[in-house]
Amino acid sequence: MLDVDAVVLVGGRGTRLRPLTLDTPKPMLPTAGVPFLSHLLSRLRAAGVTHVVLGTSYRAEVFEEYFGDGAEFGLELEYVFEQQPLDTAGAIRNVAERLRADDVVVCNGDILSGTDIGALVDSHRRNHADVTLQLQRVADPGRFGCVPTDEHGRVLEFLEKTPHPPTDQVNAGCYVFDRERIAEIPAGRPVSVERETFPGLLAAGAHVHGFVDTSYWLDVGTPESYVRGSADLVRGIAPTAALPGTAGEYLAPPSAVAAGARLTGGTTLGERVRVSPGARVHGSVLLDGASVGEDAEVTDSVLGAGARVDSGTVLREVVLADGASVGTGCELLNGARVWPGVRIPEGGVRFSSDL
Repeated sequence: MLDVDAVVLVGGRGTRLRPLTLDTPKPMLPTAGVPFLSHLLSRLRAAGVTHVVLGTSYRAEVFEEYFGDGAEFGLELEYVFEQQPLDTAGAIRNVAERLRADDVVVCNGDILSGTDIGALVDSHRRNHADVTLQLQRVADPGRFGCVPTDEHGRVLEFLEKTPHPPTDQVNAGCYVFDRERIAEIPAGRPVSVERETFPGLLAAGAHVHGFVDTSYWLDVGTPESYVRGSADLVRGIAPTAALPGTAGEYLAPPSAVAAGARLTGGTTLGERVRVSPGARVHGSVLLDGASVGEDAEVTDSVLGAGARVDSGTVLREVVLADGASVGTGCELLNGARVWPGVRIPEGGVRFSSDL
């Protein structure tokens, strides 16, 4: 057992993932057949964490409805609701009364990662840090919080989305806090860990340490990355303890696919999904009750619950919300999002924008 508490921040509204998150919190979106949060909780449990506090806000009730007290997952789960949005550090401070251990692992609820949590905690303790940040090296660091460190791993600055990053090391969304430092975060108001807490600690001379990680890492905050993360889990590229079995080309209930249809690229099908003869589905997520017509092509896309794609239609990098449908012979491309219940008529129409 790892003698730490864990806090998982799951209160965001997931606006970049709309329309998928209109009724479902981002951490509860099905990802390789289970809610995304299941992968993070399974990773914490595998590391030896047993006590986890979820900081909730948007659609808070669905978390407890699904995960309950955590016993089924080998965890003790608690839930703390934000009456008003408190931002990242404010959400951490909001759960302070539920914490017991001296060291606290804090995770953003929208990151898919293979980080060795035990090694992260060990680095924090070995370096006698006040806070330790998981850092990831990325090709485009200007999109994230940029974190330069000295030769000993001590954080020098915290630069939030700077246009001229001095390093490729970015904030990976997982931290270890001394519990005393959490108590110092102002209570009852929004506080950003990136813009206020970390810069304030550095200015005060606190020891903020960087743990550079090279494992799998993905922010699943957009439809494109959500689909990719699900496919990577199915194919065994992204690690998880939440899925039994081996990697494959797709994950689907029995009898969901007609003869002559083809599923590839880590596609996931929910319950009661129908894929007709000749259809080709690659790297996509099809939720409960969705259907794909004969000879249709669906690539790197999401079909919401009950969504329908008619015969001969082509979808590439598209989101169909719950109950949306696309008529025969249409072509939707390049990130088009079709909102709940919208019906696109047949006729070979080509779209590449929101509908």
